[in-house]
Amino acid sequence: MIDALTIALGVTALALAAWCGFAAYRDQPTKDWHFIGMAVVTLLGLAQLVVGIVRLARGEHPHDSVAIFVAYLIGSALAVPVAAFMSLAERTRWGSATVAGAAVVLAVLEVRLYDIWGGSGA
Repeated sequence: MIDALTIALGVTALALAAWCGFAAYRDQPTKDWHFIGMAVVTLLGLAQLVVGIVRLARGEHPHDSVAIFVAYLIGSALAVPVAAFMSLAERTRWGSATVAGAAVVLAVLEVRLYDIWGGSGA
């Protein structure tokens, strides 16, 4: 994996978690600005999905199982978009809390992806 992309995705996910967590603390639902942040994190997740698939297609292999690696890639690409749709259904502070939780999960998935790949990047 690309270390810079993994770090950028982890940091933006944690920033989104803090931002939406603060909105939940203030008893606010997700707003348009939050969805812009979710879109940025989602684009980074999709970029990582593409990079991971391309590296697998070129013959590179993760340190652990390829199936587990692909499952984590897909999960990290879908974590925030699924939470975004859930926050649209729950237009209370709990929608913001859901996005914050999903963003923390995404940051943890990034650490795990780094470990699965072998802990070294390009």
